[in-house]
Amino acid sequence: MSGGLSTGTVTGADTVRTERSRILAELLTRVDELADRAVATMRAEIPAYQARDAAFHADVREQVARHYRTKLAIFLEERTVTFDDIAFTRRASMRRARAGFALADYINAFRVGQQVFWEAVVEHAGGSYAGHEAALTLASALMRYCDFASTHAANAYMEFQQYAAAEAVRESRDLVELLLDGEMPTRGPQLATAHAHGLDAGSRAPLLVVTAILVGAEAKADARHVACAAIARTGVNGHRTLSVVRQSEIVAVPALGPAGDPGRLCDRLQRVQENLLAEGIVLAMGISTVVAGTAEIPRAYQEARAVLEFLPEDGGVAALPRISPFEYMALRADDTARHLVDPRITGLLAEDRMRGGVLTATIRAFAAADLNLRAAAERLQIHHNTAQYRLRRIQERTGRNLRHITDLVDLLVAIALQDVLPPDQPGTEKTGLRDQ
Repeated sequence: MSGGLSTGTVTGADTVRTERSRILAELLTRVDELADRAVATMRAEIPAYQARDAAFHADVREQVARHYRTKLAIFLEERTVTFDDIAFTRRASMRRARAGFALADYINAFRVGQQVFWEAVVEHAGGSYAGHEAALTLASALMRYCDFASTHAANAYMEFQQYAAAEAVRESRDLVELLLDGEMPTRGPQLATAHAHGLDAGSRAPLLVVTAILVGAEAKADARHVACAAIARTGVNGHRTLSVVRQSEIVAVPALGPAGDPGRLCDRLQRVQENLLAEGIVLAMGISTVVAGTAEIPRAYQEARAVLEFLPEDGGVAALPRISPFEYMALRADDTARHLVDPRITGLLAEDRMRGGVLTATIRAFAAADLNLRAAAERLQIHHNTAQYRLRRIQERTGRNLRHITDLVDLLVAIALQDVLPPDQPGTEKTGLRDQ
């Protein structure tokens, strides 16, 4: 309250009512001035309001003035606010939601409007005890009005956001279905959705397709949508990734853009899978090769689905951009391919695995060093003579000379098959995902 209040006994009810009517009548003559003050305060205290143009501020001012006139009329009539009184707030709430305002900023604007109005009540109460008491009688009514109006405004805001979100999901899902059919929208909301996610008709800009499924029977009902939202946040070119729930799977189409790095995107998707796992959501995710333009999306989708077969029962990420053609052929091999391997090679590799894999590591290092034994020894951080001894032992046990390309390829193929088809697991059971 303002200072300088006079002392005296409690004022009679009629005198308080008269003072209250005076305060409200005086405020009614200053509504436009108070609305200007409220908008100026909002711009000073709420950055989202400060950044808007004059037309927006005029809209806010008109809403504030309507609220002030409405609450003054209700207070003068000494009645309770009803929904009909504030029906005008509904469309304003939706305009704020459509403009992208955070709900917190919108409700903060209500607080500022309330604050400015209350300061004006205090100012007009004056220094008399009767004015003081009259202002106090308005405090609870003012709080009730603000709570009622802000609650209904927030409900209208959330209603529009939910509607907009549902529309966005529908448009995104329809767009994905169109893309998987090898088509691209030419106009309308679907085209706008495609552009918003960095997808353009006729462009050969690189992109990937990701497909993911939940693993485990105890997945929560909303887990698929949580995972879908997490994947949508993995864009690498300034756009969100187009990601939708499609029946029992999640399908995403990340647009890499001209300078996009598929490896970086794969890293992000790997982190998504790991973070979801920490939340109890087990995801198996397949990532296609990089394709040029939306016309290649159907093929990329089939790649992403096929690569899920490479994953174990506890999920993970199978990313084709990380896999060499040689590794891919090994992953696609069946038991027949393993049976074609010379038993001497199979026996050596099995024995070597149990002893720590030093001979296998030597074969790989020798190949990576372009058959340069000294360079291979340096890679392995062992003496040149030790590396030479290991090559002789491999040749004695397998009959393969690592300096002959054909023999070296036989050994590398056997190692690759050993990695993806362990002897204690039949090839048809290695993933546990084929029937899902």
